[in-house]
Amino acid sequence: MSTAKVRTATVWLDGCSGCHMSILDMDDRLAALAERIDLVWGPLVDTKEFPENVDLTLVEGAVSSEEDLHRIRVVRPRTKLLISLGDCAVNGNVPAMRNHFGAGAVLRRAYLENGTLEAQIPRQAIPALLPITRPVHELVPVDVFVPGCPPSADLIFAVLNELLEGRVPNPAAKFG
Repeated sequence: MSTAKVRTATVWLDGCSGCHMSILDMDDRLAALAERIDLVWGPLVDTKEFPENVDLTLVEGAVSSEEDLHRIRVVRPRTKLLISLGDCAVNGNVPAMRNHFGAGAVLRRAYLENGTLEAQIPRQAIPALLPITRPVHELVPVDVFVPGCPPSADLIFAVLNELLEGRVPNPAAKFG
């Protein structure tokens, strides 16, 4: 049996970070996972560029901006197994609520109508929004879908454990 650790990454697109908080909620089970995985990229890893040859990547959040779209298009070809983690990644969830109104209307409401001093839509501080928010699988192939808002720590641990054992889980059917 190989002792090589599984190269693992987490990606945070347009979401609330609740899925990453559920990962942290695994508590002492994180230590057991750390013996089997090598976290090579994520919000808490100080690496600027997404690495090559990642075994599995957990993606939290929907694709709402040009930055999100660029990131997921970099991540997918560099990842063997891509996991949509949580309802924003799986179906767009809360970020996709703006789709009915359009990106322009949302920006006007947030920055002009609710602005107080020098109300203006920022052009440099925020990434350009896409016309609509989309779930990850509409833009790149996804291998595993883990639903929940956020998915529980138990569900995430079970999915990761299955993947580390070489099995592709069906969280909705087996662990839901």
